[in-house]
Amino acid sequence: MTHPAPRPLAQPLHRQLRDLMMARIEAGEWSPGTYLPPETRLAEEYGVAVGTLRKALLDMAAEGVVVRRQGKGTVVASHDSDAVLFRFFNMRRADGSTLHPESRVLARRRRVASASEAQALGITQGADLLCITRVREGDGVPILYEHILLDAARFKALEHQPEVLPNTLYQLYQTDYAATVHRAREEITAAQATDDCARELGLETGAPVLFVRRIALDYSEQPVELRLSWIKTEDLHYRVEV
Repeated sequence: MTHPAPRPLAQPLHRQLRDLMMARIEAGEWSPGTYLPPETRLAEEYGVAVGTLRKALLDMAAEGVVVRRQGKGTVVASHDSDAVLFRFFNMRRADGSTLHPESRVLARRRRVASASEAQALGITQGADLLCITRVREGDGVPILYEHILLDAARFKALEHQPEVLPNTLYQLYQTDYAATVHRAREEITAAQATDDCARELGLETGAPVLFVRRIALDYSEQPVELRLSWIKTEDLHYRVEV
């Protein structure tokens, strides 16, 4: 027996409705690539006007949670490689043009989380992390050295599988681990290249680099990944629109 969806009670209705539908997406009832029921059916299910439902869907579309397709309906957004790359990779060439970086994995290993790493990922200090170390190349030249830190309990299989990791990991998180990266919080500072970083980027130890610390968050604002990147900026710049 099916039960009617709870009707949002507080104002504004469309924001409450947005939260209720988001909860169903987070719970996996509507998975990435799935079309939502028709607007009229959803409006009837929630006991609201179609216009109110449409406002909620427009909010979700503006947030990148769903995509509204003319004549087809509304689909839960999925991370295809290009979309993820251009949304979350903010380095540009000197002339402002975009790069198509390729990744080369150097190592995958487990280690213990420090206090700051555990806090960033919402796990217990001393818990196991999975650390993926890789280099990203642009125009055939190494430009970025990074550590990708994940909760080893949640992403256990990634230590060995797939044998070849994809260029953009966010799509893999979504399809294989039901972890959709919705947004990211970044902190950017000036830093100096460590021995390992300098070797991989073709720099002198201590050379200036751009350091980016990113926490990737899911729909419910829970951390998915901590990423630490050291970037060679001789011919690049960081660009973001706010």
